[in-house]
Amino acid sequence: MNNAKIERFEDLIAWQKARELTAEIYQITNQGEFAKDYGLRDQIRRAGVSIMSNIAEGFERYNPKEFHYFLSISKSSCGEVRSQLYVALDVNYLQPAKFSELKNKCVELSKIINGLRSSVKNQIKQ
Repeated sequence: MNNAKIERFEDLIAWQKARELTAEIYQITNQGEFAKDYGLRDQIRRAGVSIMSNIAEGFERYNPKEFHYFLSISKSSCGEVRSQLYVALDVNYLQPAKFSELKNKCVELSKIINGLRSSVKNQIKQ
């Protein structure tokens, strides 16, 4: 993170990346057989939305302990999306290249969220 003061959740790289991932999830789940699998489609969309929503909700509580908690939920939702991507791959809703791209974005986002969690945890300790 640079020295610019984070004043809004929209300033957080984690939230920005989660927003991008969620938009991409919506795009891929609108195509082909994926669009017709309402259960998986809706579940992966909810998990994607959960990533960005929990970052925002935790930030807006202005309490480091609560923010840390919501970041943990957000990171968990990132894992949920990753797991559901495997289902989509296994049932041929995703090509292997697209699966790898999205999985890698989830892994990167999970690391970013974890770094933010560590930073917030250090604030709690002070």
